[in-house]
Amino acid sequence: MGKRTISILKQASTSVAEIAYFIEGKGMPVTAKRFVDSAFKFFDTISIDTVENRLCSYKRWIDLGYQCVSFKKKYVVAYLSLLNEIIICDFVVAKLLKE
Repeated sequence: MGKRTISILKQASTSVAEIAYFIEGKGMPVTAKRFVDSAFKFFDTISIDTVENRLCSYKRWIDLGYQCVSFKKKYVVAYLSLLNEIIICDFVVAKLLKE
């Protein structure tokens, strides 16, 4: 079982940072740090080459060929799955994805 290289686009890393900043602003800096750590560990699990997720159901992402996976039931990670690389393209709150 091999792993593919992970690339994280600026938009996805900024989204994770903004959510962590929000959590920290609520007076929970340790929780914010844990959130960031768990998000990036989750990105690592996507890189296992036997893992393939469904195509996204969000129209704009369908056109881009993104695959989606949920993170902690509240967030959606959109990524491109290539032969030797995973490109994390977006990280959003699931409630915000409406057609």
